[in-house]
Amino acid sequence: MANNKLIIIDAFSQIYRGYYAVRALSNSKNQPTNAVFALAKFLLKLYKEHPSDQGIFVFDAGKPQFRLDLAPDYKANRSPMPDDMKVQMPYIEKMIKAFGWPEIREVGYEADDLVAAIAKDSKQDEVYIITSDKDVHQVVDDHIKIMVPDRKQGFEYRGRDEVIDRFQVTPEQIVDYLAMIGDSSDNIPGLAGVGPKTAVKLLQQFGSIKNMLKKADEISNAKLRDKVKSNSELLEKNIALVTLKTDTANRLWLKEGALIRREPDWHELAKIFTELELKSLYNEIIKLSDHNVVEEEFIPEQDNSDDLFAFSAKNSQENKKESPEIKTENAHEHPDLF
Repeated sequence: MANNKLIIIDAFSQIYRGYYAVRALSNSKNQPTNAVFALAKFLLKLYKEHPSDQGIFVFDAGKPQFRLDLAPDYKANRSPMPDDMKVQMPYIEKMIKAFGWPEIREVGYEADDLVAAIAKDSKQDEVYIITSDKDVHQVVDDHIKIMVPDRKQGFEYRGRDEVIDRFQVTPEQIVDYLAMIGDSSDNIPGLAGVGPKTAVKLLQQFGSIKNMLKKADEISNAKLRDKVKSNSELLEKNIALVTLKTDTANRLWLKEGALIRREPDWHELAKIFTELELKSLYNEIIKLSDHNVVEEEFIPEQDNSDDLFAFSAKNSQENKKESPEIKTENAHEHPDLF
């Protein structure tokens, strides 16, 4: 593994992304396997192309009570985890562990909070966060970068310059930017009628919401000036909601060895893929393990329907009708945490 590098993965962001990208995949026992298959392909890509000595999967756990106290309807628009995904979660967690990744969750905090705290605490030369969430861009600095999953190139890397190019604001201004435009995925309403262009213009003029509220009389547009003045409480509440909370109590990742990324347990992975009848994945890990995996049972003969690129045109068209659109930003839906 490469030295002085940490990769942090927003677990449900990636799991949901894979679940919706690969549909209508099940085995002879009618077990859904699409989420397992998609995440396995992702983990294999990381193993082959993105080595690091440290890494961790970060999960949501429980209610973010401090945000619900501020906004009882925070994330109230989120749907429960689909049943056919829920039954795959035990396999997914076993698979993550078998691939050598530690995982963490802390009751009362969202994954994004833990992601930010782990990244800020890290002493590694390079820290990469794999996520599609816009709010995590607030932690980007000289050694923390975002890896946004990209269908064509694998990942889009975003350091400080890339964040500025994309949003026209600095990482330090991301919180204020989102506080003004809102975040529909988290059910956070912004200033009515204020979109990205207006928010960028205001931040370029004033630097921050705090300074804007102090100098609101300097806003030339009368309607916008009145809107800002009359919504100071909304803006302050949104800042509190969007700001990632890094002062978590337990900080389990600081324990020695907590972030060590280990070599995959090929035998355990072979057992998982055998049970789920994922033959192409089984064959791939056999090759990667130099054929050292002891086979306890044979995988039933099957077609290549577990190949990501082998679905029929008919199934592809049907899945397009049934599946929600996958967006570049905030593509996932979190499970029903509440």
